[in-house]
Amino acid sequence: MNAFSAAPQSGLNVKNLSVKFGLGDVAHTAVHSLSFSLKLGEVVALVGESGSGKTVTARALLGLLGSNAQISAEHLSLNGQSLLANTEQQWRKLRGAEIGFILQDALVALDPLRSIGAEISEALTAHKWGTKNAREERVLQLLTQAGIPSAKDRVHLRADQLSGGLRQRALIANALAMNPPFLIADEPTTALDPSVQVQILELLKQLRSAGHGILIISHDLGFVSRLADRVIVMHHGHMVEEGRTEDILSAPQHSYTRKLLDAEPGRRPPRPATPVSPTTLPLLEAHNLSFSVKQQDGTRKQIVQDISLSLFPGRTLAVIGESGSGKTSTARMIMGFQKPETGFIDFLGKPWSRSEKTDIPEFSRRSRRPRLAAIYQDPLSSFDPRWTVQAILDDALSVIHVPKTERLTRIRALLDLVRLPATLLGKNPLHLSGGQRQRVAIARALAIEPAVILCDEPVSALDVSVQAQILDLLEDLQKRLNLSYLFISHDLNVVRNIADDLIVMQAGRIIERGSAHNILTHPRHPFTQQLVAAAHLIGDATGDRVS
Repeated sequence: MNAFSAAPQSGLNVKNLSVKFGLGDVAHTAVHSLSFSLKLGEVVALVGESGSGKTVTARALLGLLGSNAQISAEHLSLNGQSLLANTEQQWRKLRGAEIGFILQDALVALDPLRSIGAEISEALTAHKWGTKNAREERVLQLLTQAGIPSAKDRVHLRADQLSGGLRQRALIANALAMNPPFLIADEPTTALDPSVQVQILELLKQLRSAGHGILIISHDLGFVSRLADRVIVMHHGHMVEEGRTEDILSAPQHSYTRKLLDAEPGRRPPRPATPVSPTTLPLLEAHNLSFSVKQQDGTRKQIVQDISLSLFPGRTLAVIGESGSGKTSTARMIMGFQKPETGFIDFLGKPWSRSEKTDIPEFSRRSRRPRLAAIYQDPLSSFDPRWTVQAILDDALSVIHVPKTERLTRIRALLDLVRLPATLLGKNPLHLSGGQRQRVAIARALAIEPAVILCDEPVSALDVSVQAQILDLLEDLQKRLNLSYLFISHDLNVVRNIADDLIVMQAGRIIERGSAHNILTHPRHPFTQQLVAAAHLIGDATGDRVS
């Protein structure tokens, strides 16, 4: 009897799976002897930071690792059938029909040139499912099942015409096209608003109740605590802990699991509430900002309406709201990248931006421009891909005319300030971790000696433990350098750790403002109450499990 014949005959079964990339001395083992099983009607979560082997495992189960990967296992089977010797043709028959795959970034995963209806219809066509009319009916059924309202009105829309939540639902509908018994969801809610995360959570629960076996790939213990029956914790390709969700989260045995739990934003202490002195003058003020865009039918859509805010020295003002609430448009006007249609902005006590009727020319801002810096969500896209870390920081120092002979010393000091070793100077950011890249972005922002840093979703794409490190770093730098932050975010669990003052936006308007402590503990507006409730539900990894 061979090893495989003794394997369980139902479900997805993995025993001693290892995945290696490369050959000889440069070979890298991404997954080491991983074993687990997944049954119908069960949710298993693979949890860990970037680089832990979660996504590599998922792709090994779908035959998507490419020719450079070397896969070995005692057995790797689906309902008793070995997957180890599958040809590409066999994998194509299995993908979608037996195992559906829900990717992380719907905007990238969905074809930008086709409607979501055409995308899902193609999945049905690839498996030779039904007639054209039957496929059209099935597409509408799938979109409705995935929770997309008015599916008939949205079936012809492209991914870029949908909100983040609707795009993710369309991706789930696509994965469900052939009603596969098993689903793999790779970070299905990363960077989504908490209220949208709750919606996706409810949808995945419904799929579990309908009998689907679901493998969740995530670094977010708060999310998986509400859904998973069992949790597997991975670190550097190794399983370090496995067990029932409630056992793992209430009494973790491994130090790495405890580290992940401690880093959850919902478990970190909130920022102490301190009032602004009545004699303190703001560094940055915006008054009655409005902005709209012209649509295809000639009408104008209001993006931002009547926005006013004040940022004081040494404080953090957070602006929160869901995707499409106007946060980023407000940030662009404050940076001077977008003229407001109405209203004005003052910075350091002088006019910074005015509406088109009374424009402020760029040369009048030039001397103050270095005093306003920015840190973005995706630092890699904001770096020149050809430059090393040293070149990136050297370029920033040239903006404030630091002599070339002094720049290397200043660059080393900047790296030390953001807790990076000087050995990274010659590295390209492409070869750095997400946390290291974000630290380089912070160093670049600090290089120009700003008074105010605009932080636009600076930690939303990072693992929770790296988020905690970056938030601690920003807080430490604020105290040491008396920096002021305008912190744009959709994540209330992050905001509560760093914000002194808070503005809540919905549909381009401010619906609530005040101290972060008061708003997060006693929200008044129904929309804010919804955000706070969703943030608590997703962010608390030790709360009651939703069944």
